[in-house]
Amino acid sequence: MDTYCVLGNPVEHSKSPWIHARFAQLTNQQLEYGRRLVPLDGFADAVRQLRADGGRGCNVTVPFKFEAFDLAHERSARAELAGACNTLKFDGERIYGDNTDGFGLVSDIEGNAGIALRGRDVLLVGAGGAAAGVLGPVLEARPARLVIANRTVDKAVAVVERHRELAARVGVDLRASSLDAIEGRFFVVVNATATSMTGAGVPIAPGVLAEGALAYDMMYGPAAQGFLDWARAHGAQARDGLGMLVEQAAESFQLWRGVRPPSAQVLAELRASLA
Repeated sequence: MDTYCVLGNPVEHSKSPWIHARFAQLTNQQLEYGRRLVPLDGFADAVRQLRADGGRGCNVTVPFKFEAFDLAHERSARAELAGACNTLKFDGERIYGDNTDGFGLVSDIEGNAGIALRGRDVLLVGAGGAAAGVLGPVLEARPARLVIANRTVDKAVAVVERHRELAARVGVDLRASSLDAIEGRFFVVVNATATSMTGAGVPIAPGVLAEGALAYDMMYGPAAQGFLDWARAHGAQARDGLGMLVEQAAESFQLWRGVRPPSAQVLAELRASLA
């Protein structure tokens, strides 16, 4: 039986074991998928132990995505651009690293929510690892304008500069901004910060929301509730990151198993189970 798991800290809340077990059932794949709580200073040891236990790969959640990137011997282009990995595949002595977060976000917005990003104005709030991990695929969806807003504007500028060549190639107006100097209104606003989780207020003014805007929090469950309540109170469509979680998991599953699972079905089942 092939073994996979999610590595993180915290990790007990993760829905990934349920998702991958359901993927395996629906695609007739024989595998086991669990979760492992990793000490904050023990990620490399956890990966070594997983491989010693016969593991074939893993998903990686906070705060280890940068360490996962460093451990990989080979990386996908999107992982290289993000500077972080959320998926590792073990191939003999070598480790292949990928980042499926951005694919998951775009697939959920365009496929599940039915909102095309092409030609839209998009605001990405935050310039940390979560934002950097999704920016490449969002740019490749070809919005008209994409602004990265962050409390520390220098950090947003650094993320923009790393993606400047891609933005030029796909014809996207990519800019950085401080949180209090955001110009214009946006049809898609993505919260890539942990403000809801920490109990902090929403870091942007409601004036950034265009009429009928989608306000999307990359968190899900209670961690996203503050942002979702704010979005609904100001007339926006509110969506949490549960679909992103399922879609990025589907991309990881295909990398490991060579089979595409029915992600839309699994997302519908997961939402029903959590309702």
